[in-house]
Amino acid sequence: MRKLKNSELERISVENFKSSDKTSIVIVLDNVRSALNVGSAFRTADAFLIEKIYLCGICATPPNNDIRKSALGATESVDWEKIEKTEEIIQKLKQKGYKVVAIEQTENASLLNNFSSLNKNPIAIVFGHEINGVSQSVLNLCDESIEIPQFGTKHSLNISVSLGIVVWELWKQINK
Repeated sequence: MRKLKNSELERISVENFKSSDKTSIVIVLDNVRSALNVGSAFRTADAFLIEKIYLCGICATPPNNDIRKSALGATESVDWEKIEKTEEIIQKLKQKGYKVVAIEQTENASLLNNFSSLNKNPIAIVFGHEINGVSQSVLNLCDESIEIPQFGTKHSLNISVSLGIVVWELWKQINK
Protein backbone atom coordinates (compact mmCIF):
# COMPACT_ATOMS: atom_id res chain seq x y z
CA MET A 1 0.00 0.00 0.00
CA ARG A 2 1.24 3.48 -0.90
CA LYS A 3 0.16 6.72 0.70
CA LEU A 4 -1.34 9.11 -1.85
CA LYS A 5 0.23 12.50 -2.45
CA ASN A 6 -1.95 15.58 -2.09
CA SER A 7 -1.70 16.10 -5.84
CA GLU A 8 -3.30 12.67 -6.38
CA LEU A 9 -6.38 13.34 -4.24
CA GLU A 10 -8.24 15.22 -7.00
CA ARG A 11 -9.75 17.80 -4.65
CA ILE A 12 -11.89 20.53 -6.13
CA SER A 13 -10.90 24.20 -6.13
CA VAL A 14 -12.56 26.79 -3.90
CA GLU A 15 -14.32 28.13 -7.00
CA ASN A 16 -15.66 24.67 -7.87
CA PHE A 17 -16.70 24.14 -4.25
CA LYS A 18 -18.71 27.36 -4.27
CA SER A 19 -20.54 26.36 -7.46
CA SER A 20 -21.08 22.69 -6.46
CA ASP A 21 -24.42 21.27 -5.40
CA LYS A 22 -24.35 21.23 -1.62
CA THR A 23 -25.52 18.68 0.90
CA SER A 24 -28.86 19.90 2.29
CA ILE A 25 -27.43 20.52 5.77
CA VAL A 26 -26.58 23.73 7.58
CA ILE A 27 -24.63 23.88 10.83
CA VAL A 28 -25.66 26.25 13.61
CA LEU A 29 -23.11 26.87 16.36
CA ASP A 30 -24.87 28.19 19.48
CA ASN A 31 -22.32 30.08 21.58
CA VAL A 32 -19.40 27.75 20.87
CA ARG A 33 -16.54 29.46 22.72
CA SER A 34 -13.52 27.65 21.26
CA ALA A 35 -12.23 29.09 18.00
CA LEU A 36 -10.50 25.75 17.41
CA ASN A 37 -13.90 24.02 17.50
CA VAL A 38 -15.28 26.64 15.11
CA GLY A 39 -12.37 26.00 12.73
CA SER A 40 -12.97 22.27 12.95
CA ALA A 41 -16.62 22.85 12.01
CA PHE A 42 -15.46 24.67 8.87
CA ARG A 43 -13.15 21.82 7.93
CA THR A 44 -15.89 19.21 8.36
CA ALA A 45 -18.35 21.40 6.46
CA ASP A 46 -15.89 21.62 3.57
CA ALA A 47 -15.33 17.85 3.55
CA PHE A 48 -19.06 17.12 3.15
CA LEU A 49 -20.12 20.10 0.95
CA ILE A 50 -22.30 21.59 3.70
CA GLU A 51 -24.45 24.55 2.63
CA LYS A 52 -23.54 27.03 5.34
CA ILE A 53 -22.41 27.59 8.93
CA TYR A 54 -24.13 30.06 11.24
CA LEU A 55 -21.84 31.38 13.98
CA CYS A 56 -24.10 32.56 16.79
CA GLY A 57 -23.55 34.51 19.98
CA ILE A 58 -20.00 34.33 21.34
CA CYS A 59 -18.62 32.22 18.48
CA ALA A 60 -15.37 33.51 17.04
CA THR A 61 -15.45 34.44 13.37
CA PRO A 62 -12.85 34.45 10.62
CA PRO A 63 -10.27 35.84 10.38
CA ASN A 64 -9.00 34.32 13.62
CA ASN A 65 -5.69 32.52 14.14
CA ASP A 66 -7.20 29.57 16.06
CA ILE A 67 -9.94 29.12 13.45
CA ARG A 68 -7.27 29.27 10.74
CA LYS A 69 -5.19 26.58 12.51
CA SER A 70 -7.95 24.00 12.50
CA ALA A 71 -9.91 25.07 9.40
CA LEU A 72 -6.87 24.84 7.10
CA GLY A 73 -8.42 27.18 4.52
CA ALA A 74 -12.02 25.96 4.74
CA THR A 75 -13.18 29.45 5.76
CA GLU A 76 -12.53 30.39 2.12
CA SER A 77 -14.78 27.68 0.69
CA VAL A 78 -17.64 27.30 3.18
CA ASP A 79 -20.34 29.97 3.29
CA TRP A 80 -20.87 31.40 6.79
CA GLU A 81 -22.72 34.14 8.59
CA LYS A 82 -22.42 35.73 12.04
CA ILE A 83 -25.74 35.90 13.93
CA GLU A 84 -26.11 37.53 17.34
CA LYS A 85 -29.09 35.51 18.58
CA THR A 86 -29.31 31.83 17.73
CA GLU A 87 -33.09 31.89 18.19
CA GLU A 88 -33.45 34.33 15.27
CA ILE A 89 -31.70 32.08 12.76
CA ILE A 90 -33.57 29.01 14.02
CA GLN A 91 -36.88 30.74 13.36
CA LYS A 92 -35.74 31.87 9.88
CA LEU A 93 -34.53 28.38 8.98
CA LYS A 94 -37.83 26.84 10.08
CA GLN A 95 -39.70 29.37 7.92
CA LYS A 96 -37.54 28.24 4.97
CA GLY A 97 -38.57 24.61 5.56
CA TYR A 98 -35.54 23.32 7.45
CA LYS A 99 -35.98 20.60 10.05
CA VAL A 100 -34.04 21.92 13.04
CA VAL A 101 -32.32 19.28 15.15
CA ALA A 102 -30.28 19.93 18.29
CA ILE A 103 -27.35 17.67 19.02
CA GLU A 104 -27.99 17.40 22.73
CA GLN A 105 -28.89 15.00 25.51
CA THR A 106 -32.57 15.70 26.15
CA GLU A 107 -35.71 13.89 27.16
CA ASN A 108 -36.93 11.87 24.20
CA ALA A 109 -33.76 12.45 22.16
CA SER A 110 -33.35 10.09 19.21
CA LEU A 111 -30.15 8.08 19.30
CA LEU A 112 -28.10 8.96 16.23
CA ASN A 113 -28.05 5.34 15.06
CA ASN A 114 -31.88 5.31 15.10
CA PHE A 115 -32.39 8.79 13.61
CA SER A 116 -33.64 9.02 10.04
CA SER A 117 -33.49 12.26 8.08
CA LEU A 118 -34.58 10.70 4.82
CA ASN A 119 -37.39 13.15 4.12
CA LYS A 120 -36.77 15.78 1.46
CA ASN A 121 -36.56 18.73 3.87
CA PRO A 122 -33.17 20.30 4.40
CA ILE A 123 -31.81 19.91 7.93
CA ALA A 124 -30.19 22.35 10.34
CA ILE A 125 -28.08 20.77 13.06
CA VAL A 126 -27.44 22.81 16.19
CA PHE A 127 -24.35 22.36 18.38
CA GLY A 128 -23.99 24.20 21.67
CA HIS A 129 -21.52 25.65 24.14
CA GLU A 130 -18.77 23.27 25.21
CA ILE A 131 -19.92 23.12 28.84
CA ASN A 132 -23.56 24.25 28.84
CA GLY A 133 -24.64 22.67 25.55
CA VAL A 134 -27.46 24.01 23.40
CA SER A 135 -29.31 26.71 25.35
CA GLN A 136 -32.81 25.90 26.56
CA SER A 137 -34.31 28.83 24.61
CA VAL A 138 -32.86 27.32 21.42
CA LEU A 139 -33.94 23.78 22.36
CA ASN A 140 -37.49 25.09 22.77
CA LEU A 141 -37.45 26.04 19.07
CA CYS A 142 -35.93 22.81 17.73
CA ASP A 143 -38.05 20.13 16.07
CA GLU A 144 -36.17 17.34 17.83
CA SER A 145 -32.85 16.33 19.28
CA ILE A 146 -30.24 13.70 18.52
CA GLU A 147 -27.95 12.08 21.06
CA ILE A 148 -24.79 10.24 20.11
CA PRO A 149 -24.74 6.89 21.97
CA GLN A 150 -21.83 6.68 24.41
CA PHE A 151 -20.78 3.71 26.49
CA GLY A 152 -17.88 4.88 28.68
CA THR A 153 -17.63 6.94 31.84
CA LYS A 154 -17.82 10.37 30.18
CA HIS A 155 -21.12 11.93 29.20
CA SER A 156 -20.05 14.07 26.27
CA LEU A 157 -17.76 14.37 23.27
CA ASN A 158 -15.86 17.39 22.02
CA ILE A 159 -17.92 19.45 19.56
CA SER A 160 -15.45 18.83 16.75
CA VAL A 161 -15.79 15.06 17.25
CA SER A 162 -19.59 15.22 17.61
CA LEU A 163 -19.88 17.35 14.51
CA GLY A 164 -17.85 14.89 12.44
CA ILE A 165 -19.86 11.90 13.64
CA VAL A 166 -23.26 13.55 13.08
CA VAL A 167 -22.44 15.09 9.70
CA TRP A 168 -21.03 11.79 8.42
CA GLU A 169 -24.14 9.87 9.52
CA LEU A 170 -26.54 12.41 8.00
CA TRP A 171 -24.47 12.65 4.81
CA LYS A 172 -24.66 8.86 4.41
CA GLN A 173 -28.45 8.94 4.80
CA ILE A 174 -28.93 11.83 2.37
CA ASN A 175 -26.62 10.32 -0.25
CA LYS A 176 -27.91 6.73 -0.26
